[in-house]
Amino acid sequence: MWKGVVVAYIIVAFCYWPVAIIGYWMFGNQVKDNILISLEKPTWMIAMANLFVVFHVIGSYQVFAMPIFDMLESILVKKMNFEPNIILRFVVRNLYVAFTMLVAITFPFFGGLLGFFGGFAVTPTTYFLPCIIWLKIYKPKRFSLSWCINWICIVLGLCIIILAPIGALRNIILEAKTYKFYT
Repeated sequence: MWKGVVVAYIIVAFCYWPVAIIGYWMFGNQVKDNILISLEKPTWMIAMANLFVVFHVIGSYQVFAMPIFDMLESILVKKMNFEPNIILRFVVRNLYVAFTMLVAITFPFFGGLLGFFGGFAVTPTTYFLPCIIWLKIYKPKRFSLSWCINWICIVLGLCIIILAPIGALRNIILEAKTYKFYT
């Protein structure tokens, strides 16, 4: 399983890093939250990339929202005595999707909010909590290679958890003048 995780992270890195680096290299700090918005030509390639994004979101949304679907359905069945059936699932899941869509449409600074809350929520679970847990479980020798790498990840994670929300909040404040709701 460990090899699969390593391969998955390498594939993800090879997909995301070039887009981030080349996007910033071409557009600087004027790059949009979605790099496809910054591009102009060729239109067929932009349309195809957007189509692939739609396919990706359709699949990944189901995976990421499943715990919330399960929690909502469990609350309705156990605490409010709803009958567990396909109609309940259909209604709960569609209402949740409609709610998240309304939130995304309502807030034009949704990308900034993702960066703000992502800095608090994603950073600990991705960068430093796994390293802290690994250090507690395996107790590697002090200043060994694995000990140093884990501590570097912890320090970088703490820097990101501080800087990412600050940067996202700064962007929200700077772009607040141009926000138009429901346009």
